[in-house]
Amino acid sequence: MNAFTIKDLENLSGIKAHTIRIWEQRYSFLNPKRTETNIRYYSNQELQTLLNIALLNRYGFKISHIDRMTVAEIDERVLALSEPDAQQERLINSLLNSMVELKMDELERTLDRQVASRGIEKAILQVIFPFLERIGILWLTHHIQPAQEHLVSNIIRQKLLVGIEALPAKYGQSSALLFLPEGEHHELGLLYVYYLLKKKGVRVWYLGADTPLTELEFLVRIKHPNFLYMHLTSVVHSFDLGKFMQQLHKKLPATSVVISGPMIQSYKKKLPANISMKRSLTDVMDFLSAARSV
Repeated sequence: MNAFTIKDLENLSGIKAHTIRIWEQRYSFLNPKRTETNIRYYSNQELQTLLNIALLNRYGFKISHIDRMTVAEIDERVLALSEPDAQQERLINSLLNSMVELKMDELERTLDRQVASRGIEKAILQVIFPFLERIGILWLTHHIQPAQEHLVSNIIRQKLLVGIEALPAKYGQSSALLFLPEGEHHELGLLYVYYLLKKKGVRVWYLGADTPLTELEFLVRIKHPNFLYMHLTSVVHSFDLGKFMQQLHKKLPATSVVISGPMIQSYKKKLPANISMKRSLTDVMDFLSAARSV
């Protein structure tokens, strides 16, 4: 069983921690335990309860009314919500609950249904990315077990690989080399970029995770890609992004390098001349839309 902090609940539900504390004082649906140092922690069931209550509250149900409902009544009302945004949030909550409870068959069936109904690209944008965004903070702060992260990541990775393999291999003149630096093992964002580039007819050489700089330099000098691309999620603590970019610039000064991902959001220093950052999904999509002419 996971033990969630009140900050975890805030990140996953969107309900501020001080509001959660007020609800605890006034209503009966949350009963956290405490550590020996008197810090609140919450069970899997309490997380699921809060997600359902937060969803109902956002769509017009008063907390005092929800507090009088049974668990079955809450579940029934959640399922009855017909607004598209509510249905989307319910879907993400369902994936989250499957992960927390280690119900991987259930999680995979849900993803398969979404891929079948929406197509792989929309399923990634509308379902998988929002789901990963919700749990990303927990992964980065190690508030979810590594086994849960690995199981979920591998299921999503398989979906992306199937989508990539299904695309026709019709390439134009543009080419890209995709990689992650040493110490970075989170491939999902990079695999999605692979999918989008291949769909646009860009030839992709995919080095994947934990790539030594010497191997990258070797392939660039042989393949001469139009650009390099990496997506940084959570590198080992010893990784110095500024130093790494300077090394890239020194070894491959004539090669364009594009970087996206959560790790670059707070980077404010001047970039080497051949390196650019895409700090939002919109920036990434705009760049990929023009990738044929890069």
